[in-house]
Amino acid sequence: MAFAEYASFDGLGLAELVRKKKITPGELIDEAISRAEALNPKLNCVVFKDYDRARETAKGKLPKGAFSGVPFFLKDIFAFAQGMPTRQAARFIPPIHWPHDSLLTARFKASGLVMLGKTNVPEFGLVPTTESKLYGPARNPWNLDHSPGGSSGGSAAAVAAGIVPFAHANDGGGSIRIPASCCGLVGLKPTRGRVSFAPDLGDSVDGLAIDLVVSRSVRDTAAALDAVAGPVEGDPYWAPPQPESYLEAMKRKPRRLRIAFDTKKLDGTALHPDCAAAVKAAARLCASLGHTIEEASPDLDQQTLIPAFMALWSANLAAGIDGIARLTGQTPAPDLFEGLTWGLYEAGKRVSASEYLLAKAAMQRASRLAAKFHETYDVWLTATLGLPPVRLGTFDMDERDPVKSFAPLIDYVPFTAMQNVTGQPAINVPLHWNKAGLPIGVHFVGRFGDELTLLKLAAELEKASPWAHRYAGVKV
Repeated sequence: MAFAEYASFDGLGLAELVRKKKITPGELIDEAISRAEALNPKLNCVVFKDYDRARETAKGKLPKGAFSGVPFFLKDIFAFAQGMPTRQAARFIPPIHWPHDSLLTARFKASGLVMLGKTNVPEFGLVPTTESKLYGPARNPWNLDHSPGGSSGGSAAAVAAGIVPFAHANDGGGSIRIPASCCGLVGLKPTRGRVSFAPDLGDSVDGLAIDLVVSRSVRDTAAALDAVAGPVEGDPYWAPPQPESYLEAMKRKPRRLRIAFDTKKLDGTALHPDCAAAVKAAARLCASLGHTIEEASPDLDQQTLIPAFMALWSANLAAGIDGIARLTGQTPAPDLFEGLTWGLYEAGKRVSASEYLLAKAAMQRASRLAAKFHETYDVWLTATLGLPPVRLGTFDMDERDPVKSFAPLIDYVPFTAMQNVTGQPAINVPLHWNKAGLPIGVHFVGRFGDELTLLKLAAELEKASPWAHRYAGVKV
């Protein structure tokens, strides 16, 4: 199958070709591997290759799920897979091949997906760009000098380049939505508790993080959520009941929504003109579809929330590193980590029990305020990022002072971490490209537990302003 023809199908489309016996899973896997081998020297998006096992898997009897025979990459953070290492781009984590699949990986496999390997990430997934010392920088297929975002940057680059139709991603501060914005993809962060971390973890980063995918189509995202959603006994959080199928429920006629939007950051400062233009264009498009559009934002106090978020973020990093140290017999030392990571680790070691609990309380208050806002508005529309995709090397990964290192990062991603705090679902939709040809995503936030409204709205926007015909500039 020719590259152009392959790239015209999303994951469900490729699975349909397999079901109709127009192509075999083995042919799909070979095509994906061929393109990965051709493009990875330019993109550095794949960091662990499991191609021989993928070919053997494709020859066998695959589950008859929604994505049977479709090639797929896992991100190198969580989604543990039997026989693959998960290093989180950290030199401190040895390349140990995991003894079993996580529930998430098992559910992906049950949908018929064939695992090709692992994708590039920043060290411990801490920053909104993907350029670690262990793996080197991943590059944006739209412009190789720019970042594909983070921390799911390798997955987003692989999808945007047409290597796979969608790929695993996770999100603790925007790490699904940020790379989706940078690479012109759909990126849904589900509601807290919608996807289980069993059996290895109860939660991640105090419930801030959750998994799903980055994709080229809304329907692939919905079908992926169908494949992996649902709690299991022992999970610390359970999301509100979900529809029997997001994919099928999404097809029902959408209702008219009351949508709030803002073209400024939460602190009142201006967005980059490209990002503000993207929000205004999305608001006009929503209005043309019959939705009510009003300028408004929830009353969230960044001066309180940012320190609370950083306290939880740093304390969880410290606990994670100390846990790895116990398992491996290593002693954490500054020369084993990037400067930014070490600075955050040291800050996390200084967080007291009372500070930790006060931070959790601040997050819970923010959740109540966000819920109050959504008593009036169905959806909140913002830019996903404060700037267009940045050039690689923009951020100083050697800066150990967390205040100095994270200030420019927070300015770059002023909105996405709020939904990790509140647990709400939020989605990046690729509706805008700037004059330089870089994607500028827009960001829709829904009520707690209401992924369906976001998926239906995104599908409506996809139909009104399609993006499937847009392809990144990188070539084989």
